[in-house]
Amino acid sequence: MNLINEMNLTFSSKSMNENFARAAVSAFVLPLDPTITELADIKTAVSEAVTNSIIHGYEYGDGQIAINAKIFDNGKIVIRVKDKGKGIENIAQAMEPLFSTVGGERAGLGFAVMQSFMDKLKVTSKVNCGTTVTMEKYIIRRNNKAVNDDCNS
Repeated sequence: MNLINEMNLTFSSKSMNENFARAAVSAFVLPLDPTITELADIKTAVSEAVTNSIIHGYEYGDGQIAINAKIFDNGKIVIRVKDKGKGIENIAQAMEPLFSTVGGERAGLGFAVMQSFMDKLKVTSKVNCGTTVTMEKYIIRRNNKAVNDDCNS
């Protein structure tokens, strides 16, 4: 598995930048020719990770969010969303569906959504140091030999 492309992006933890992050990552993965569903899955997972950083990591305060995205020659995409916010005390609890540290409109489904749309999700965090969400997804390549063989049978 060889790295074929990499992107690094850093931006302010403002709600208006969530759409920017989605668009930037989706543009980055377009050369792999993802399906509309694959692209929507990636955009939604990135959106959830960035939103978590803004709301939970920085509690709508000032901070920086960094995204590192890598594409590998086997169609694997690795996306890391990192903040230096307040961190997560109990990652297992935070990843439970419907758990949220803030009330109101928050449904507590961010990590569940990320898990359902990506092939792999890993969360690391240290209180008062920040959180890193690492997501992986394999893009189904329509020009893959196995797919073409099925069509020519």
